[in-house]
Amino acid sequence: MKGSVLIIDDEPSICTSLEFVLEDDYNVWSATNSAEGFQLLEHHPIDLCLVDLKIGQENGLDVLQQIKDFNSNIVIVMITAYGTISSSVEALQKGAYSYLTKPLNMDELRSVIEQAFQYVKLNRQVDYLTNELEKKYNRDGFLARSEPMNKVFKLIDKVKQVNTNVLITGESGTGKELAARSLHFSGTRQREHFEVVNCAAIPEHLLESELFGYEKGAFTGATQAKEGKFEQANGGTIFLDEIGDMSLNIQVKLLRVLQGKEITRLGSNQTMNLDVRLIAATNKDLKTEVEAGRFREDLYFRLNVIQIHLPPLRERMDDVLLLAHHFIQALNEELNTSIQGLSSEAEACLQSYSFPGNIRELRNIIESSMVIADGACIEKDDLPETVAGARGSAPPEQTLSYGEVGQTLKEIEKEHIKLTLTHFKGHRKKTAETLGISERSLRDKIKLYDLST
Repeated sequence: MKGSVLIIDDEPSICTSLEFVLEDDYNVWSATNSAEGFQLLEHHPIDLCLVDLKIGQENGLDVLQQIKDFNSNIVIVMITAYGTISSSVEALQKGAYSYLTKPLNMDELRSVIEQAFQYVKLNRQVDYLTNELEKKYNRDGFLARSEPMNKVFKLIDKVKQVNTNVLITGESGTGKELAARSLHFSGTRQREHFEVVNCAAIPEHLLESELFGYEKGAFTGATQAKEGKFEQANGGTIFLDEIGDMSLNIQVKLLRVLQGKEITRLGSNQTMNLDVRLIAATNKDLKTEVEAGRFREDLYFRLNVIQIHLPPLRERMDDVLLLAHHFIQALNEELNTSIQGLSSEAEACLQSYSFPGNIRELRNIIESSMVIADGACIEKDDLPETVAGARGSAPPEQTLSYGEVGQTLKEIEKEHIKLTLTHFKGHRKKTAETLGISERSLRDKIKLYDLST
């Protein structure tokens, strides 16, 4: 994607000449005073400003400071016919990247601008990687020694260095975003942006602008231009979580982006070239969604070039205690606790439980048990009733987790929701997270089964 340059000079001929020189390599705008310049800054994502030291009656150094106050990330190169050592030093002290004197040497100008854009790119990479470190990114869900997860690791290793689209499938709470992050941060794009969009969490009328961005005035409330997630991820990876919940209208627009490898912001006619790796995830069976007419078949084939399926935790029980002990260590600092581990009875309960909410539920179980525990270890009585009652039962693949053989699935589901609600004292958000469903779905289930709390 081209960089964007704004020229602010009170001589129209200078503006015209510089636009002509730079327009093949950059998106270029110009203004003959600071007021016009700031209008352009509000409407366009400017990366670099060429600012005259004397703009009519205005002092270019004051304009420099105003631009820095508006957006400190914009790189500024000062230009003037009245260059002095003192003015150049002051410009650099106020944050100018460089300083050029008129008449401008065009080769020197191009060189300075090219270097400035390299500086912008490096700064963005440093800021981004610093933010990622501050998030304390880890691979909790990928602590594993089970054979099903070893197969997943091998597939990720094969796919991480290529740029093909990937579809990650699996139940809620199995670690689909962690798999996507692993693909990105161990691959060739690891130094570029990794952007996440949860398609189920954003209303349809907002999802399009979130993905593709918009110009100022594109719709009511669009007070300034905004980059979309695809722009922010350019050169890197975009992860579309819960893509099975995307409306057909947005699916059509996404398909066009994937086919043309370019986007257009809302309210704009200008297309932008894209170099983005797409990773999508869903807990739905997209083939079934296609057959039902809720998902486009052509988009499905675009997304499903490589499929990585994450097994539910009940199919990788060898990993349960490994994960549980890891969560204890990670949460001790967060909760200001000093839990050392699990009693043998508590471990037996965990190993006999089916974890319908998968890894997310296991983490919540460990967290709540650590808060309740009085001793140095989590005991059986510290576990939720649904988990503590699992001890002594056969492995989940051999028997039902709740009730007796002969009960309907609805009866089992009702009982599990009821017990989970009770454990979290009616807290619906925590209950929904543990069950791996949305709060809206939980609300519907509570109404269906008359479980009002």
